[in-house]
Amino acid sequence: MQPIAFSQFTIQSIAWMSPQPITTILRRKTTSLRRLQPIFAVASPARHQTTHSMPPEKLEIFKSIESWVSESVLPLLKPVEKCWQPSEFLPNKSQGPEQFAEEVRALRQRVLGLSDDIYLVVLYGTMTERCFAAYQTMINTWEGVRDETGSSPSPWAIWTRAWTAEENRHGNLLRTYLYLSGRVDMLMIEETQQYLIGAGMDNGTKNNPYLGFVYTSFQERATFLSHGKMARLAKEGGDPVLARICGTIAADEKRHENAYTKIIEKLLEVDPNVTMLAIANMMKKKITMPMHLMYDGRDPNIFEHFSAMSQRLGIYTSRDYAEIIEFFIARWKLEKLEGLEGEARRARDFVCGLPPKIRRLQNRADERAKKLESRRVKFSWIFNKEVSV
Repeated sequence: MQPIAFSQFTIQSIAWMSPQPITTILRRKTTSLRRLQPIFAVASPARHQTTHSMPPEKLEIFKSIESWVSESVLPLLKPVEKCWQPSEFLPNKSQGPEQFAEEVRALRQRVLGLSDDIYLVVLYGTMTERCFAAYQTMINTWEGVRDETGSSPSPWAIWTRAWTAEENRHGNLLRTYLYLSGRVDMLMIEETQQYLIGAGMDNGTKNNPYLGFVYTSFQERATFLSHGKMARLAKEGGDPVLARICGTIAADEKRHENAYTKIIEKLLEVDPNVTMLAIANMMKKKITMPMHLMYDGRDPNIFEHFSAMSQRLGIYTSRDYAEIIEFFIARWKLEKLEGLEGEARRARDFVCGLPPKIRRLQNRADERAKKLESRRVKFSWIFNKEVSV
């Protein structure tokens, strides 16, 4: 993919959108693979972490659409009393110990039909959903929309807190279901989770809400599609309850996707040039999955190994990436977007031309993959069983 050439217009308008320094993961060596020291995510020694403040007129844009957020975005949240809760899908202790034990036995019987690689996909989804402390922290770095006090009455802050609360149920439900299944090494999962949250996130959005809402739109769409595919695999594997769980989570993600895409639609309406440049900026850098700093204390390449397996299963592929971009091109009507200046027009053309390029690259990758033999990799999360990647 060819990078966009940025002119003086771009420099003046989005100097605060320049890429973040590259993040490097440093791990300390130890004689015991079981007890590696924690990950430290730090800036590359050759560069320095920088922050970029939005011009006052851009901050004013986000302030000016707060009433629109209250009217158009907050209604996409559900009242707590109308939200499903994890306990509705899990064995019920209130029925007594014998009934609870019987429901757990039934759960463990159902999951016997699920292959190890399907289990790994569900595990990955679980850990992704359980990192919302990091996601909320990320959003609270974005200027103009952050929760300044921790309980701000701003509609932006209300959305972030309530969105986090809704999403929090996903990880709690999946984690408990997997724990009761007896098929996963919970200690390794818990250590991976601690490593992951401690490492933080580096998704290229910096403290810029234009970039940030492009990212969350894309990420929610990808998560919606992934959970939908997980539901299908669970059903085929003989576990209709897990299929219903994944399908219910997918429905939540679709609703959240709708909220973030509406925000970008509004920004394209009130500030089309900078918003279009932000979309191109994120597409040029490529959307980074939130688990890319994942580490389990054993395999330093666990994210790459999981990604290869996910690609093989068809859970998330380059074709999905291209289809998501096409979805947003159509949803945001980018090809017909009016009022764009020179650089923004070129940014639009760049984004609209991406899907076929990505597909061509994927086709070449598929041809190369056919010539390679699959290999077996151990995953600590499932007691070091080997899975083809």
